[in-house]
Amino acid sequence: MKYLEGKVALVTGASRGLGKGIAIGLGEAGATVYITGRSWEKSTAESNIAGTLQETQLAVEAAGGICIPVQVDHSEDRQIRLLFERIQAEQGKLDLLVNNVFAGVRALRDAYGKPFWHHEPSLWDAVNNVGLRSHYVSSIYAAKIMSKSSQGLICTISSWGGLSYIFGAAYGAGKSACDRLAADMAVELKSANIASVAIWPGIVGTENISAFAEEMDDEQSRATFGDGYNWETPLLTGRAIAALAAESDIMQHTGKVKIVAEMAEKYNLVDRDGNRPVSLRSLRFVLPFAVPRFRKYARLIPNLKMPWWILLMATLQSPKI
Repeated sequence: MKYLEGKVALVTGASRGLGKGIAIGLGEAGATVYITGRSWEKSTAESNIAGTLQETQLAVEAAGGICIPVQVDHSEDRQIRLLFERIQAEQGKLDLLVNNVFAGVRALRDAYGKPFWHHEPSLWDAVNNVGLRSHYVSSIYAAKIMSKSSQGLICTISSWGGLSYIFGAAYGAGKSACDRLAADMAVELKSANIASVAIWPGIVGTENISAFAEEMDDEQSRATFGDGYNWETPLLTGRAIAALAAESDIMQHTGKVKIVAEMAEKYNLVDRDGNRPVSLRSLRFVLPFAVPRFRKYARLIPNLKMPWWILLMATLQSPKI
């Protein structure tokens, strides 16, 4: 169903991975999707992980959307500003911004397994410059456009890493800050009727995460990432954001964290393979995760969500109050 037809969206960091899946999901819903990335075609790709703007454009168009790729380095504020000026000039509006771009995967892979003081301070910038600061900058320019029509939605891709230790101190601080950024922007955007939410995918089998999983050599990491248990594809996040953006009263969600698997359940969405992964706070995930031999019986376990107060007591590593 083309329920986003006539809507203009921007997905940052969409040459591959989660951003590509989000762009395809929005294209399925009929949106005009601007996408950004640094790799225009294979000859300009900066890593051996596949993915270019042209490939994403073809995938979005095959899904039924209109896709406009723009080569942008999100570490450069001027390039971000020019991107939004172009969208304003070409479309006259912006309905949806998805803050997704992230440049710290390689740095996290290189740093994984060692405490933060074993690394140079530059690790922080690699993880949180393009991936936190750039979200703030993009949101400034998006809000300038959206406020002219007193409507819009800003989705900031975050992570369960803002709640629990996953990839190290720099990553956790950055994702917690993404959640706070989304919540505090919601307060200031409310008078302009612009919604701001944080989006938490589950374990997403992107090209980088799949490669990361193969490199992990400790038992806990292999249990979390190694066998693909309850993994999502990037497309599920795109379909969930498209359904959220189509809601008539989007302001009821502003300032909140939205969990992709729980959105999929609410909107009756399925992933690319027709399955619907469960939330990472579901008993159906938690019990088989803790006891792997239960995984073959996972469908028999009730899909009950753990209350937030239990998560905060049992999962959050710091700070404690």
